[in-house]
Amino acid sequence: MANRENLVFLAVDLGAESGRVVAGTFDGERIALEEVHRFPNGPVDVMGHLHWDVLRLWSDIKVGLAKAAQRYGNRIAGIGLDTWGVDFGLLDANDELLGNPYHYRDSRTDGMMERAFEKVSREAIFEATGIQFLQLNTLIQLVAMVEAHSPQLEIAHTLLMMPDLLNFWLTGVKANEFSDATTSQCYDPRAGTWAYGMLEQLGIPTRMFRDGAGDRIVPPGTVLGSLLPSVAEEVGLGAVPVIAPATHDTGSAVAAVPMDPENAIYLSSGTWSLLGVESKAPIINNAMLVYNLTNEGGVNGTFRLLKNIMGLWLVQECRREWQRAGEDHDYGEMVEMAAAAPAFGPLIYPGDDRFLAPGDMTPRIQAFCRETGQAVPETKGAILRCALESLALEYRRVAEKLDALTGKRLATIHIIGGGAKNELLDRFAADATGRTVVTGPIEATALGNVLVQAIALGHIGSIAEGREVVARSFALKTFAPRDTAAWDAAYRRYLRIREK
Repeated sequence: MANRENLVFLAVDLGAESGRVVAGTFDGERIALEEVHRFPNGPVDVMGHLHWDVLRLWSDIKVGLAKAAQRYGNRIAGIGLDTWGVDFGLLDANDELLGNPYHYRDSRTDGMMERAFEKVSREAIFEATGIQFLQLNTLIQLVAMVEAHSPQLEIAHTLLMMPDLLNFWLTGVKANEFSDATTSQCYDPRAGTWAYGMLEQLGIPTRMFRDGAGDRIVPPGTVLGSLLPSVAEEVGLGAVPVIAPATHDTGSAVAAVPMDPENAIYLSSGTWSLLGVESKAPIINNAMLVYNLTNEGGVNGTFRLLKNIMGLWLVQECRREWQRAGEDHDYGEMVEMAAAAPAFGPLIYPGDDRFLAPGDMTPRIQAFCRETGQAVPETKGAILRCALESLALEYRRVAEKLDALTGKRLATIHIIGGGAKNELLDRFAADATGRTVVTGPIEATALGNVLVQAIALGHIGSIAEGREVVARSFALKTFAPRDTAAWDAAYRRYLRIREK
């Protein structure tokens, strides 16, 4: 491990609800994180379609870099950027952005999976990509554009996933990073390139993947280049290297999990709950297809064998609904309301399509309960407890599938990310699954981003070494399972409800 002290690595971390620029200071033994700039993020409705406000995000990124330049100066050793997955921007032959990138929750993908299966079977798509089926996937978004005869597809020269678009604006270098490219359901993990044959069968123009450096797929830890002189001058930095970490935020988060990858499950808890294991190779077989699990790219050529679960989106949308009604509850207060509500009431299946779109969540939860013959939760606490208990039971279902696929009982779940602060859900996860839950670090995504930068520049020797740094740097909390019999009964009921 390098002895050079007090290096600062800037992690630009964009999530579905907020973005921030975080400084990671490395003294040779430990990493300390400090938030430099935070800004909101979310969908913008334009004539009935949801988009990302990408230019405002770009502006806020530069504001954050400027603040960091003032605070840390020439101690800044690198910059890394990560975002959510699946969304993308299209560039024309002059590298100009074609339109506002769509938000993955936009309704244009409604019914588009079925249209895709009319041309290429579900089995063939999975065989080519190893990715779970979600209507928000890049592939399904592109099918929607084909079906709408989008003129953008006729002139698109380059497709860049969202973090790669922003990295292009930072450096002038066009490349798609491996971990985010794999989320697209357009990537063939066996061939190590885009799934050109499948794309052509679906009528998706492959020019934007083949030309304009769209076919350049780089691994996490690639030094893309230095900040463009114009950007560097604007934010007050020099020629700082920009490193592609695992640019998919979950890929960065998993890199920071202080776990034994052979014997543990990770759960990245936030707007989405991503539950999975680290695998040395993709697993593409019928069991994976039936379970609708996915193979997303990780660091050092690994794959994140995981399941996307709706996550704390359910709670976030309840909060926004109540804010619109003039009742503003912070998340701590909402956890207290859920804790005070009766246990083991009505349950929902978090993956039901009705919960995907933004909007009032309470009536949707109530409608699900009514339609499945359950008591309808009426109070805020009952609604929140319903959501949290249902999430914990879905964690159990997926964990059991991971046991079956790996052939071993994975006794520990590491919960990372902002959702790990919800100790009620952490407790529910331990009790529902009958497994030990270890929480932390909270800031896993920014931390993993920083680790990969430090490894790329030679200041940390490996991911294993980096995970040891994490364990030294941050306090972890353990929840042992209890009251498992009551949860076993709830699980049997959950499985019946889920199948209705």
